[in-house]
Amino acid sequence: MDVIQEYLDRCRAITETVEAQKSEIQRVARWFADTILAGRMVHVFGSGHSRIMVEEMWPRYGSFPGFNPIVELSLTFHNLVVGANGQRQAMFLENVPGLADRILRNFDLSELDSALIISSSGCNVVPIETAELFQKSRVKVVALITKEHSDQSTSKRSDGKKLGDFADLILDTGAPVGDAMVSITNLETPVAPGSTVGGAMLVNCIKAEVARLLTEAGHPPKVLSAGVVVGTEKAVELFEAAYDEHAHRLAKLYENVGKKADS
Repeated sequence: MDVIQEYLDRCRAITETVEAQKSEIQRVARWFADTILAGRMVHVFGSGHSRIMVEEMWPRYGSFPGFNPIVELSLTFHNLVVGANGQRQAMFLENVPGLADRILRNFDLSELDSALIISSSGCNVVPIETAELFQKSRVKVVALITKEHSDQSTSKRSDGKKLGDFADLILDTGAPVGDAMVSITNLETPVAPGSTVGGAMLVNCIKAEVARLLTEAGHPPKVLSAGVVVGTEKAVELFEAAYDEHAHRLAKLYENVGKKADS
């Protein structure tokens, strides 16, 4: 029983699922590029392990400013597993109604913005409400889910709606129901999830296409690059410039917070 080969074969199938979504990826990239060219930001949110995809988008090597990574530690801090700040609390909090509103209350949203919401099941309350609130602000929402898993899962939201119900476009990781892809003889439950593989491919396909569009528009992005590729001095220059741009873009999300509510 070659479980390594089985996992690799399943990953190849995921690659085919991602490739079949090329036109959707291009459409998403156009929305995100338009947001960045307008001086605004693409909001990227995920609770639980979906945080992985948020950080895959920005900031890391090969990425660039224009994305607002919304990572709530109360929903994503898994290191301790049990005890204070444990996994039980995080799993409870990601299904608390109203928390999404408290998170987005920190930002002055614009219809020029766009958003990427990641949730493999698409069934937890906070990601669903986050997408709903973005749409109410006329922000285009892209949902990154595992479609087969989401279709067969039950929403934690009282009205039964899922993340896909509040998305302008849905991308599918291609992973199976339950996410885990390898079955082992005499082991009751499968192992080795696949949504991270598909999610990372989708995120980086989007990233590459956005970079192309920005460059063709005459605004090449400031890409975080390794010194071994561009030289130490240039790498430092790019990192500093990229972080500065991120700060300037982020400042726009804060400067009018509360003013509309108070007026």
